[in-house]
Amino acid sequence: MNRNAVGFALLSAALFGISTPAAKALLGSVDPALLAGLFYCGAGLGIGILRRTLRSLGPDTGARETALTRTDVPWLAGAIVCGGVIGPLLLMFGLTRTEASTASLLLTLEGAATALLAWFVFQENFDRRIALGMLSLIAGAILLSWSNTATLSNFTGMAAIVGACVAWGFDNNLTRKVSLADPLQIVEIKGLVAGPVNLALALAAGSALPSFGITLVAAVVGFIGYGASLALYVLALRHLGTARTGAYFSTAPFLGAVAALAFLHEPVTGQLVAAGALMAAGVYLHLTERHEHEHVHEPMTHSHPHVHDEHHRHEHGPHDPPGEPHTHVHRHARLRHHHPHVPDMHHTHQH
Repeated sequence: MNRNAVGFALLSAALFGISTPAAKALLGSVDPALLAGLFYCGAGLGIGILRRTLRSLGPDTGARETALTRTDVPWLAGAIVCGGVIGPLLLMFGLTRTEASTASLLLTLEGAATALLAWFVFQENFDRRIALGMLSLIAGAILLSWSNTATLSNFTGMAAIVGACVAWGFDNNLTRKVSLADPLQIVEIKGLVAGPVNLALALAAGSALPSFGITLVAAVVGFIGYGASLALYVLALRHLGTARTGAYFSTAPFLGAVAALAFLHEPVTGQLVAAGALMAAGVYLHLTERHEHEHVHEPMTHSHPHVHDEHHRHEHGPHDPPGEPHTHVHRHARLRHHHPHVPDMHHTHQH
């Protein structure tokens, strides 16, 4: 298990969870569809500025991230359409027809949708331990979101929110296909496409732009809760696979609730403690996973930052960068071996 990648996933969840109270506060003065557009615009613009700043200030060590290529375009386009357009639209439609408590409960299904699609559509491996851990995390998120005022009276609104979760599940799985590319470039493009589209749809529906101050706050929240969070999520996808990254990200509601305890002085409840225990059990089951068997790596050619470990024993050309880690196009020969692993980008074999 790549502990750094687990840290990326949990930090991604924390940033998204911490941004949730701010998003709820802004919903009182901004139309939901318009707010989604501002969040994505803030993510795209903020990450774009950060990406260029880091490139101009940082030395070229030969380990820069790989830029997106033409072969990545269909996967990224599908992710943007599913997660940046269809998902938010279905959510906004559902929110107008569903009580907030019910909507919050249903949104916990995103993690389950991500995992089910990863396992049964995109053929990512799992076992009973991982499935049980995922169930514990989802159960904790549902318990945390449960409210006695939840109602199941409006099927249309609920179906739309479930559809949004499925759309984000596809988004997560499609993004994994391009996760070897520069995470900041992925987030920048996602934000700068999805943001204007959502803004245009909201304005066409009659929404009005808020004041400059509120717009700026929304952009900052989007940069942190959507932009930085998504960049870390992509890094985790690269090393953990979709379902496991989604499982760790399912802790976002709990981490958001803990933030509310710390900053808003909300009370500690039995519901929060029980949800935390379930999520802790789920994280433990994932952290202690040991998946090991003989497997075959088929030949492949790609580019990403790497060191010369067991999976990277290729020869170097005269123009390849020295030192490690470094980035260049390299070819993996067919390899059969046996070691513990997770479904990262080098272990996509069938079981």
